[in-house]
Amino acid sequence: MRVRVTDADSLFARFGVACPAGTILFHEDEPGNTMYVIQSGQVRIRKHAAGGEKTLALLGPGEFFGEMAILNAKPRTATAEAVTDCRLLVIDARTFEQMVVSNAEIAVRLIRKLARRLDSANELIEILMHRDPKARVILGLSRQAELRGRARPDGSVLVPIDVADLAAEIGLEPEHVEPVIHRLVRLRMVEHDPEGFVVTDVRRLHEFLEFLEMRSRFGEAGAD
Repeated sequence: MRVRVTDADSLFARFGVACPAGTILFHEDEPGNTMYVIQSGQVRIRKHAAGGEKTLALLGPGEFFGEMAILNAKPRTATAEAVTDCRLLVIDARTFEQMVVSNAEIAVRLIRKLARRLDSANELIEILMHRDPKARVILGLSRQAELRGRARPDGSVLVPIDVADLAAEIGLEPEHVEPVIHRLVRLRMVEHDPEGFVVTDVRRLHEFLEFLEMRSRFGEAGAD
């Protein structure tokens, strides 16, 4: 019986590289002429900022990164690290250009992905502007549920992120995030999981945030 070679296997044979967890794929500020597509595993994108390094994104299968160094010929704007063992496609500038020019579908997918990434960056900026740490945690968890969450048969969503990474993404220290998570667990909106957190009902999470914001507004009005 002949084993059918899938498109993914064929691409990996041409462009693939396997990276163990902890591998630094590129550093912030260094030149780059390759982009990466994740076939399996998870990659963290992080950047130096005031107060230390910040996690900008946790990317999974099907997502790509590193394309900006090709598009604008400027140094890398962030560091990319393999969080788990990964299988990646490494695309150089010439191959990338040929793909975009010869395949309209790839060009459209790239544009859509960049647009979604811009929307995601704007959402993160809005989260970071919140002064209330509780709001940041809830919004950050909701954002990760939308971006990286895996729906389960009971309607809950598995969010593969730990306290440290969530804290880094929303600009807080882990000790400020943990009490909020504990409260959400007590309210049965969130459950602990070996892979991260399970949001039992994303809608309830948003409703709880609206309740907190309403209470805060009324509290401020009462103080005037």
